[in-house]
Amino acid sequence: MPATSRWSPRRGGRWGRAVRSPPRSSSTRCNSARTRILSRYPRDEAGDLAALEAAGCDLAWLPGVEAMYPPGRATTIEVAGPSEGWEGTARPGHFRGVATVCAKLFLQTGARVALFGEKDWQQLQVVRRMVADLDIPTRIIGCPTVREADGLAMSSRNRFLAPADRAKARLVHAALQQAARVLAAGQPAGPALAEARAWLAAEGFVVDYLALVEPETLREAAALPGRLIVAARLGSVRLLDNIAA
Repeated sequence: MPATSRWSPRRGGRWGRAVRSPPRSSSTRCNSARTRILSRYPRDEAGDLAALEAAGCDLAWLPGVEAMYPPGRATTIEVAGPSEGWEGTARPGHFRGVATVCAKLFLQTGARVALFGEKDWQQLQVVRRMVADLDIPTRIIGCPTVREADGLAMSSRNRFLAPADRAKARLVHAALQQAARVLAAGQPAGPALAEARAWLAAEGFVVDYLALVEPETLREAAALPGRLIVAARLGSVRLLDNIAA
């Protein structure tokens, strides 16, 4: 009987407990930030299970905290290469958690195939690198980003967008598309990307990054082909997206 596991790095327990001790260490600040993110992350286990059942799922593996984070745990997985920079810089320790939890789930279930959305492109490459390096017999498949009618990448975060911001959010994808067209026409990457970042900033976004990278390594690329990646804040919501270029 096929088994399906719906996974989120935030499901199954806390990221960690922030310890108040003056002065606050950088690790304490990171844990505090993760706790805030966790508290805002939308959960709908019943809805998830109903959607899985409707899609033909026979079995869902939902391990508890004790299975994912047993007492005395002392092992984590650190993936270099594709985890460096971008989200790895913006969210220190995030990909360590992703890699560790994914490896545990793959080993717990004996999964032959795992599906990951391409919207979180860097995460997909981190998991692929980990599986290849550790000889985990799970095939990783990237699924194309599902979009709203106006091009906005679907995400549970979108529900936090104010109405005015939701109307603007489509511009993240539009900026990537325009940058891809300009690059394909022969404009150097530096000016093309700077123009895209400036356009988003003028529309009220706070751009963390908008870059052209090598698809597998996530190293910056000077010319096509590559992957255009972006992270930009609009109000309280941080939007991620990417497209092939």
